[in-house]
Amino acid sequence: MKIYDVIVIGAGASGMMSAIKSSRDGNSVLLLEKLPKIGAKLKATGGGRCNLTNTLENSEFIDRFGKNGRFMSTALDLLNSKKLREFFTQIGLDSHSPDGYRVFPITHNSSTVIKALTDEMQRLNVNIMCNQRVINIDIEDNIIKGVTTLSDKFYSKNIILASGGLGYPSLGAEGDGYNLSKDLGHNITPLFPAMMPLSTKESWVSNCRADTIPKVKIIVDIKKYKKLSAIGDLIFTKNGIRGPVVLDFSREITPILSKFDEVPILLKLTKFNNQEEIREYFKKSLNINPHQDTVTLLSSILPKELSLEICKISNIDPNISLSKQKGVDRDRLISTILWTPLTIIGHDGFKMAMITRGGIKLNEINSKTLESKKIKGLYFCGEVVDIDGPCGGYNLQWSFASGYLAGSILSF
Repeated sequence: MKIYDVIVIGAGASGMMSAIKSSRDGNSVLLLEKLPKIGAKLKATGGGRCNLTNTLENSEFIDRFGKNGRFMSTALDLLNSKKLREFFTQIGLDSHSPDGYRVFPITHNSSTVIKALTDEMQRLNVNIMCNQRVINIDIEDNIIKGVTTLSDKFYSKNIILASGGLGYPSLGAEGDGYNLSKDLGHNITPLFPAMMPLSTKESWVSNCRADTIPKVKIIVDIKKYKKLSAIGDLIFTKNGIRGPVVLDFSREITPILSKFDEVPILLKLTKFNNQEEIREYFKKSLNINPHQDTVTLLSSILPKELSLEICKISNIDPNISLSKQKGVDRDRLISTILWTPLTIIGHDGFKMAMITRGGIKLNEINSKTLESKKIKGLYFCGEVVDIDGPCGGYNLQWSFASGYLAGSILSF
């Protein structure tokens, strides 16, 4: 009967990093994965391009995660974005930041990330076993003894749970880690799908699918949630909206949708900050060409299809000059241009969710080591804990950094 120093459950980004770090520290490591191959979700990350991290300093990076961000401090001190890039360079994978913000492998291919990690684990003699679904973490007198899978038992006093969340069940996400944690007395916060497209009540969005609208700001039009916002590129779809700003904002919307059937939002689609700026712009444009119709005027700041829909929303004739419109109609149009209303009514659930919002409660985990405060020898990392961030390399950076910290368990 072989006894391992460390058993890691889950061969995603955090699990592989845990296995590498622990093995580098001289420990015998067993990495268990329930799927036939390792890194399935990592392979799909960033549309297959794998946005590894970003160039933000730790303080700003942490701020983007909201109130739970401070929990990441120790992990990021150990492995921030610069150190992560150095780590990948050391194992033969160079990275770059084409836009000065997001960091990708120079291959822009997630398969090369998985290969580099796999090669390093093989070099370190990490024992990787696939098709091993863990059904129980075995404890005796509150002490970790090992794990039971569907086909076998494995022994260790130290277990790292890196089983991921519920997003993309087609890639193996089934929430195993939440059930294993609950069986050991841990509490799980409410779980919501995040980072995915959203469906709208309004059908006019289907007429505006041709263009990406840059730097759109989204806010929730409910007094209690007015402070929630996101900025980024937006794309209209057949049934709703998507794009980076929607991926970011969906993590705020899905918990609200669990309370309300409909969530009104407002879109700031232009660069204008107030109605007076819009009026001044129109005034100057009409001085140059007083006979242009309203939709042509709007099309100088928005795509034509969207301009037509905004005219319809504002109940204004698009084919006559803005100077000939009634004052009350002009006011309504300008108001709609500044903040365009939409109503979110749903989403596709975890099927299309890149990440999970919620997880194991942070106050039950030691942030300095990621060890359970309830069970000695049990550690958590990655998406299974109650930390989620926006798109742009945030969640992968957290996965790698938390995996590195959890894998340091026998170094302290």
